[in-house]
Amino acid sequence: MRKLVFGDELVKLSHIGSTAIPATSAKPVIDILAGVRSIERVADFNEEMEKSGYDVREENGIAGRRFFSKGKDERSHHVHMFQAGHEDIARHLAFRDYMLAHPQEAKRYSQLKLSLAAEFPTDIKEYVKGKHAFIKMIDERAKRCWLSDRNVF
Repeated sequence: MRKLVFGDELVKLSHIGSTAIPATSAKPVIDILAGVRSIERVADFNEEMEKSGYDVREENGIAGRRFFSKGKDERSHHVHMFQAGHEDIARHLAFRDYMLAHPQEAKRYSQLKLSLAAEFPTDIKEYVKGKHAFIKMIDERAKRCWLSDRNVF
C-alpha cells in the first residue's frame, strides 16, 4: 500500500501482528495498522486499493474498521484501517509493544498458536476462538502497563 493511494487522508502506518514480534510463530501475512482522518472517506479509495491487489472487506466483523487483504488464498498482507483516535489503534499497538517487552509471553503465545494450528489446521474460526482468552489477558496487561508506565491512552 502506498501513501499515494490515501494521500493526506492517511495519518500513520504501523506494523502489527505476529510478524512484528521477533521469534514468534506467524503465518506469512504482514498486518498493517493504518490511522486515517475519516473512516467514512476510506471507501473513496477502494478502487485504487483493488488496483494495488487488495480485496475490499469493509468492516469484516469489527465495527469502525475498514479491512483490506492481499493475495486471495495465499494472503500476504492485511490492512486494518481505523479513524485516528479509535480505541483499537491503541489496543493493537499496546499488544504489540507489550509482547516485544515481554518475550516469555510472546513465546507462550507462539506455542499456543502452534498448538491451535495443529489442532485446527483447516478451521480458522476455532483457531481464532482458541487464541481469544490469551489475547484478552494480554490486552488487559498491556492496557494496565501502558496506562501506568507510559500514560499514552
